[in-house]
Amino acid sequence: MKSDVEELMPRLLPVEFGASAEHLNMNGPPRNPQEYLRQVQLEASLCPEVVVAQIDPKKLKKKQTVNASVAGCQAAPMGFCPSLSWQQQQVSNFSDVRQSITKNRQHWSRQTLDDNVLMPKLTDEEGWKRFCLGEKVYLGTSSCDAESEPALDYNKVGFPPFLTIVSRLNQSTVLMVLEILISWFEERTFVPQLGRWLYALLACLEKPLLPEAHSSIRQLARRCAQLRSALESQEDEQLPALNLLICLVARYLPNSLN
Repeated sequence: MKSDVEELMPRLLPVEFGASAEHLNMNGPPRNPQEYLRQVQLEASLCPEVVVAQIDPKKLKKKQTVNASVAGCQAAPMGFCPSLSWQQQQVSNFSDVRQSITKNRQHWSRQTLDDNVLMPKLTDEEGWKRFCLGEKVYLGTSSCDAESEPALDYNKVGFPPFLTIVSRLNQSTVLMVLEILISWFEERTFVPQLGRWLYALLACLEKPLLPEAHSSIRQLARRCAQLRSALESQEDEQLPALNLLICLVARYLPNSLN
């Protein structure tokens, strides 16, 4: 007799055995292709049509956190990993920023820069460090944020990644500046100026990523995870920024981690 499933769904590989089906040995190896196909059909008919997973609701936490997986990175200490909803919101915001930059790149690149904005030459690594981070951070005299300066001097506190600036950078320059800042970050602590530029440069990267970008982004995530693991308090002002960068690398640019 045919099963209900066989009545509703015709077989892709119909096999007719007739009376010989009664002598089919399910415990032994099939003697020919027909016996093999019949064994598969009989085994399938014994499987339940609906399988329900047994889940204990008491083991589910109301507020779950997901540690974004980054190959080679140190896991976040207990309580230092952001919630899944926070990560999803940051990825959504980052996607909006990327789309805005792409859409308005030509408009902003045509805008005239202020007279005090002197962008370094492409190969001037030290010049880019001074330009992005400011002389105080570059020289190690202070890591204070720009907002604390009574008289704002971008040469001292670093030029923010204004759209009029980053829109002028082609992909080669974006990647080169990103590599310069990540290399600087490898031996120093996190500062707000660095975070702003890293975020902006990641937003300017075009997909698919170049192989050089893969290596740089992995390096960035590892360094952020290393600093995060050394934090002593969940209230540390560096934690949200470090989590943000790790989140973007792991969730928005996952191909870079393969």
